[in-house]
Amino acid sequence: MRTKPPSGTAYARHMTVAFAKGHGTGNDFVILADDAGQLEISATVVRRLTDRHFGIGGDGLLRVVPTALANEADVVAQASVAEWFMDYRNADGSIAEMCGNGVRVFAHFLRVTGRVVADEFHVATRGGTKRVTVLGEGEYAVTMGGSAPVDTTQPLSIHVGERTWSAVGVLLPNPHAVAFVDSLEDAGSLLDMPNVLPASAYPHGTNVEFVRALGPTHIEMRVFERGVGETLSCGTGACAAAWAASRHQGADLGARIRVDVPGGTVYVEEDERGIMTLSGPAVIVATGTIDEGLLR
Repeated sequence: MRTKPPSGTAYARHMTVAFAKGHGTGNDFVILADDAGQLEISATVVRRLTDRHFGIGGDGLLRVVPTALANEADVVAQASVAEWFMDYRNADGSIAEMCGNGVRVFAHFLRVTGRVVADEFHVATRGGTKRVTVLGEGEYAVTMGGSAPVDTTQPLSIHVGERTWSAVGVLLPNPHAVAFVDSLEDAGSLLDMPNVLPASAYPHGTNVEFVRALGPTHIEMRVFERGVGETLSCGTGACAAAWAASRHQGADLGARIRVDVPGGTVYVEEDERGIMTLSGPAVIVATGTIDEGLLR
């Protein structure tokens, strides 16, 4: 039976913060809305919230904040075009330039919460402004921008155990190293980061994609994301894989390349200017509240 507490008894008030959990082809994220731009998210907090046993769980964290309230000049400069900034953190707490699947999930969150009602809008990221187009219920296309080869004078290679593959280096703007394999199982368990050489080509680390061609415009892929580990999908990785595959396989410019990942399927197109567009689903699977103490 509940009784009235004695007069004078002190009880701590537990403040809560709203969160959502979403994914794009299995690449999952904790989403924190920060409309007032007041949340300070440390690497420790990110690791705590994305922990799959002691937290909510996710490959990364998306903070939803008005672009004008971001504390990074390069981001604030995008405020005239993009109302909202996707402050993305990897599961280990490190900051990443961009996340293709994350933009779709971020955009879906903006739509389902009524923060955005338009069918076409822009999202600010550390990798520049991204145009989002609503294709259907929970389906989005994101203009990812152009790509550039990794600047290195030495051939790139990827090593897993005793196996070695030559690699293609791509910046989108996240760094990627792409290897073509006979079987995705060749990559092994991917419990550890593959060794990419020369290390000087990627001073801040890299994502690694293992790609198998299934046809002129159809590939499958596994990915090890820096700061996370193997994930079920990677949007910029799919673009890097498609970019490398189109040149490796001689696909026509503008061809729509299907990329199968362990978590589903996404599509990549490259126009005559070299601008890449990523299309695929986004899902919000849960909403709730967390104790404010977890953010300290």
